[in-house]
Amino acid sequence: MNVDWRSASSGSVRDTPVPYRPSRKMLILACILFFLTLCTCLVAGTQFATAYAQNEAFSFDEFLRSFTLFYKHPLGLAAGLPFALTLLTILLTHELGHFFACRYHHIRATYPFFVPFPNLNGTFGAFILIRSPILTNQALFDVGASGPLVGFGFAVPALVYGVLHAKLVPSLADPAHAEIIYGTPLLLRLLDALLHPGISPGALLLPPIGRAAWVGLLLTSLNLVPVAQLDGGHILRSLNPRLHWYSSLLLPAGFIVLGLLGFWEGWYFWAAMILAMRFLRVPPIYDPTALDSSRRWGALLALLIFLLSFMPAPLYIPPTSH
Repeated sequence: MNVDWRSASSGSVRDTPVPYRPSRKMLILACILFFLTLCTCLVAGTQFATAYAQNEAFSFDEFLRSFTLFYKHPLGLAAGLPFALTLLTILLTHELGHFFACRYHHIRATYPFFVPFPNLNGTFGAFILIRSPILTNQALFDVGASGPLVGFGFAVPALVYGVLHAKLVPSLADPAHAEIIYGTPLLLRLLDALLHPGISPGALLLPPIGRAAWVGLLLTSLNLVPVAQLDGGHILRSLNPRLHWYSSLLLPAGFIVLGLLGFWEGWYFWAAMILAMRFLRVPPIYDPTALDSSRRWGALLALLIFLLSFMPAPLYIPPTSH
């Protein structure tokens, strides 16, 4: 994710490239957040590794126990390294795609900031802050599309590895036994049909590396939603600003409907976040130049990645779960 964190009055148009002056304080903050996110991802990865080793579905008890390891037996968190390193690699390459696209177009941007959080995945993702104007549609597209394209390129081989080493555990898809049921993106369904024909992807227990790829796909699809200042929003705005305006207005309502229909309660959070983004005043781009054909093909590729990664119900907790 890349967020333009300036008011409209601060984004004056410049004819000369903005010199890039990285802030030492920002670098220190980015390193601290990365370390904290590594810790929370190790905790999450440990419970995925334990479940995989025991051929069991996810357990909330095991999840809570992983947090006690953090201060009682920190070396026990080494089992979470495959998950943590895979997920952080996907997120870091995603954000570095944005970062170097900004460098290429002489746009000032911060280092990637990771968001540590003690949830099931160990993080809410990462983002960069853009500190200078984006002057052209080409630059806007490159900044928005570079992250998902690069991150997806790292997530796919990790998911392939995960499917190849997945275990058949039928109870995973049974609401009467599973404490949490993970959604299945289209890409995972295709890989399952190719590598495990005749087996439902919901009954496959992914190893930690595969689960990290699943999280990477989830975050990629959420970032590619074509609204506001999400990556997909930048892409759509570079193609059609008016359509971007309508999309940013209507899609939050669609997310609320998905939540009301019982797909995933997390859609309420995303609807609120997108609506909050609408209050950030972003300087307009006075560029009548349309995107070239290569970038238009890139937009179609980004749409394909979104369709392969998106899940209407990423997580489902059966009512019988505690």
